[in-house]
Amino acid sequence: MQIIEDPKVYDAIIVGSGAGGGMATKVLADAGLNVAVVEAGPFYDPAAPKQQTQMKWPWESPRRGASTTRPFGDFDAAYGGWEIEGEPYTRVEGTEFDWFRSHMLGGRTNHWGRISLRFGPLDFKHKDVDGYGDNWPIGYEDIKPYYDQVDKLIGVFGTNEGLPNDPDGFFLPPPKPRLHELFFIRGARKSGIPVYPARMSMLTKRINQERGVCFYCGQCSRACSVYADFSAGTCLIFPAQKSRGQVDLFVNCVVREVTTDDNGKATGVSYINKEDRKEYKLKGKVVVLGASACSSARILLNSKSPQHPNGLGNSSDLVGKYLHDSTGADRMAFVPDLMNRKVSYNEDGVGGMHVYSPWWGDNSKLDFPRGYHIEQWGGMGMPSYGFGFNVVDFNKFFGTKVGGYGDVLRSDVKKYYGALVGVSGRGESIARKDNYCEIDPNTVDQWGIPVLRFHYKWSDLERNQARHMHNTFEEILTNMGGELLGEKPGADRDYGLHAPGRIIHEVGTTRMGDDPKTSVTNRFQQLHDADNVFVVDAGPFVSQADKNCTWTILALSWRASDYIVNQLKQQNI
Repeated sequence: MQIIEDPKVYDAIIVGSGAGGGMATKVLADAGLNVAVVEAGPFYDPAAPKQQTQMKWPWESPRRGASTTRPFGDFDAAYGGWEIEGEPYTRVEGTEFDWFRSHMLGGRTNHWGRISLRFGPLDFKHKDVDGYGDNWPIGYEDIKPYYDQVDKLIGVFGTNEGLPNDPDGFFLPPPKPRLHELFFIRGARKSGIPVYPARMSMLTKRINQERGVCFYCGQCSRACSVYADFSAGTCLIFPAQKSRGQVDLFVNCVVREVTTDDNGKATGVSYINKEDRKEYKLKGKVVVLGASACSSARILLNSKSPQHPNGLGNSSDLVGKYLHDSTGADRMAFVPDLMNRKVSYNEDGVGGMHVYSPWWGDNSKLDFPRGYHIEQWGGMGMPSYGFGFNVVDFNKFFGTKVGGYGDVLRSDVKKYYGALVGVSGRGESIARKDNYCEIDPNTVDQWGIPVLRFHYKWSDLERNQARHMHNTFEEILTNMGGELLGEKPGADRDYGLHAPGRIIHEVGTTRMGDDPKTSVTNRFQQLHDADNVFVVDAGPFVSQADKNCTWTILALSWRASDYIVNQLKQQNI
């Protein structure tokens, strides 16, 4: 097949436009570089009339907002999901791994939970604490200046609490707790579990003229039309286009591989244009992969050449290895004291929690080595399809007759609406070499590109953590006066653990390290095997933490991008 080559040579080609790719675009363009951004999905601007979904009513969707066309509902700003027609992935027998992809400008940052937590000092050196996994080659002190810059550039609300492994930052004022959150605070503190204001990247006050301030519609999953929440497109890519560098966007373009020369150095990328289905080549001095941990691993593994017969960057045979996702478990309860509430005021708040509980436990006294934080949910936000409880289940648990039609149904639903509260645990799993993705030799996607095959199993350490979560959930919800819904899951259900991949925090496939034999990238996320290729998504993570990974992706990408600018100036790459 003929491959169409673009004669232009870019200073940097960035693959992916989410948190890592978006930050790299901003930093490199601000430095005056000519940058090409290659994104597998379409252009997206949540303020554009034809793309805006914010402030639309459930009945404006023919499915009342159901998740039959988008994984989190019709109005969710996610073009993609766990299954994409024509773009499969496979699993070996015994593996249950669900891979989420969001193909659009800004990637997953358009619809993520926006929980913006720093990793703490212990999170980079956990092997020293419990003997599991490996330490990072860098410490908190190396990344702290970049966390500080990310806080100031993007904006995050919260409070400085002086917690040793949940570092303070530069915070905007947090929103006040809602009624169900006040119940959660009371229930958690009865059990000695601390609760603090959440740390989330929504603007509660203005930080510049380009972005608005949150007006508490509670619809952050739709991506904000006034740019008050963080999305990589609105907060990084769009400003980069106004900087002194040049940013060319190549949307709806699926990267097949990184191309290399006879010396094994990267020369650019080849991609398939979804619109004409033809293959093109871009040339660049530096290639920056930010396609997501698994997508970047797939690109590297598919980038075979005489100089890199095992895939680019894979002389250690570790590309794709040490894949791990956050653990997750949930529980819900009916709280009678929250029944019969007035609905004449807006309690929506930000799109997510106003308070949370960071890990409080002493793992040396427990049967699992790493912790988890607790999120909570509930309240009286805008209902949509399946908005909070199933009538059949409600009758089953409480013998309550909810039904009929017209005024009777409306009255019954209003009694209970807002009386359901849920809690979720999101924790750290242990990185293991035998949890990994590889190229399936027998399957290609609709573009003819070989797909990933997953190998993954939870261990007893994650199961024990989930059991602890559920014991804690029951205690808190009972303290709140709640009546628990459903049965507490046991060993036969892995204590309620979500399937790996379901929390959408996968990391570790191109782990960083000082030794090329035991890592893929160095401490600046530069391939050991090709010094002009960098990985700026969550692939280089040596371990996850009991925190969401986006803020760390952003900080590390900024750090790697500064290094790229410095190395280009010195003509080292």
